[in-house]
Amino acid sequence: MGKVKIGTGEWVVVCDGAKALILENAGDELFPNLRTKEVRTQADAVTREAGTAATPRPHQTAGPGRSGVAQAGDADSERSFLADLASRLDAALGAGDAKAFILVAPPRALGMIRDAYSPAVQQAIRAELDKDYVNLPVHVIEQRLAR
Repeated sequence: MGKVKIGTGEWVVVCDGAKALILENAGDELFPNLRTKEVRTQADAVTREAGTAATPRPHQTAGPGRSGVAQAGDADSERSFLADLASRLDAALGAGDAKAFILVAPPRALGMIRDAYSPAVQQAIRAELDKDYVNLPVHVIEQRLAR
C-alpha cells in the first residue's frame, strides 16, 4: 500500500462492524497529526437505543465452541452499526464539519458500509483501505497510513 496523503481537516474513519474511530488531521499532508474526534461502539448504540446494557452472548456448556444463538443477528447488528456511522458522516458533511473522508476497514465492513453511503458521502470518500486498524493506538494508525 502506498502512502496516503491526508489533508488538513480531513477525517480518517477507522472502523469494523462493532467499533469506529473518527479521527481528524490537525496536521498537514507532510506531517499528519490525527486527533480523535469520536469513538463509537456497537454496545453504545444498543445501550442508547434500548436503555440497557447489551445482552451477553450465551456460551455452550459442552464443548469448546460458542453457541450459535447470537451469531444470526451479528451481521444485522454490524450492518445497522455501519449504517448509523454512514449517517453520522452524512450529517458531518451537511453541517460543514467535514469535507472529505479516508475510510479504513476490513473488507467485510467496507462492503457493508458502502451500501449505506449517501451520494454526498460517496463523493466525499477520497480513499478506502481494506485494513483492520480499529484496535490500534491512534499514533500507530497514523504511522501505518504515512508509510
